[in-house]
Amino acid sequence: MKKSIFLLAIYLFLFQYCNSQPVTPEPEETGTWASAAEINARLGKGINIGNTFEAMPSWQSPFDPADLKRIAGLGFTHVRIPIRWERDDRSMSSAPYTIEPKFLQTIQSVVDEALKQKLHVIINMHHHDALMANPAGEKARFLSQWAQIAGHFRDYPDSLLFEILNEPHDKLTAELWNDYLAEALQVIRETNPKRCVLIGTAEWGGVGGLQALEIPNDPQLILTVHYYNPFQFTHQGADWVEGSEAWLGTQWRDTEFERQAVEEDFKAVIRLSGEKKIPVHVGEFGAYSRADLDSRVRWTRFLARWFGQQGFSWAYWEWNSGFGIYDPQSGQYEQRLVDALIRDPMP
Repeated sequence: MKKSIFLLAIYLFLFQYCNSQPVTPEPEETGTWASAAEINARLGKGINIGNTFEAMPSWQSPFDPADLKRIAGLGFTHVRIPIRWERDDRSMSSAPYTIEPKFLQTIQSVVDEALKQKLHVIINMHHHDALMANPAGEKARFLSQWAQIAGHFRDYPDSLLFEILNEPHDKLTAELWNDYLAEALQVIRETNPKRCVLIGTAEWGGVGGLQALEIPNDPQLILTVHYYNPFQFTHQGADWVEGSEAWLGTQWRDTEFERQAVEEDFKAVIRLSGEKKIPVHVGEFGAYSRADLDSRVRWTRFLARWFGQQGFSWAYWEWNSGFGIYDPQSGQYEQRLVDALIRDPMP
């Protein structure tokens, strides 16, 4: 018995001693910053949480945190979160242009849950209508908001990205946009010197605005473009597009001619990406639900696979509304579209 007690005492001493010794910690992921090319590769396949935080109250879809688990479970690797910061219930329209702390916390909770699900996250400034209509008058607010957003998220890992502005247009001309994006980037760099930032094109963010874009000298940039061609197919029957009822019945058959049209549209993007060594993210593409499903599947499948072949990351528009792949009322997926995005091989 005494021998057993003695051996037990020795064992307890050794256990306590070993557990008191310092352990070499694992490297902290938040302290590492990958290159823009590496991060763009990690972005991979994404989807927009659309018609939610960028919407006005009359047409805003409620956000369900469980959606992020669903999205990750389907095989997507990032989410793009469009955000309308200028709403009266979210920020001040006059100096000092303060963003409501409660709303910042709301967005932070979404980002935190997405990161918890191992998703990369893009947050942007979306539908800043006042800035488009009056750039000079709204510039101070625009820059102040980015200073606040960047400061709030300054300690987040490199899996969070910023996108300066969605689809500049109207009086925010291509020339002005070059100045505004450079100044906003400078503001962001004061608190986030290494974070990846996405920059889009003027003239509604499409490939047509690429020629006028001046890309700042910054290694942590990703070029983002949107793609909805052919527009009469992707927006047929859309009630916010004048004359779109006449387009109903337009099909996309995945012919060689149709594929060549896509390739032609992206020639300038691919050329600029190579010349400037800047990776490409297709931030929006999708076909509205009033198009026939067979055509939507063909168009979506071809683009998703072709973008991947070019080394582009992409984010489908969108999760659960008019272009969506998920019905929150029934809890059902449009499985053929899900497969077109994630699983189907290139025909």
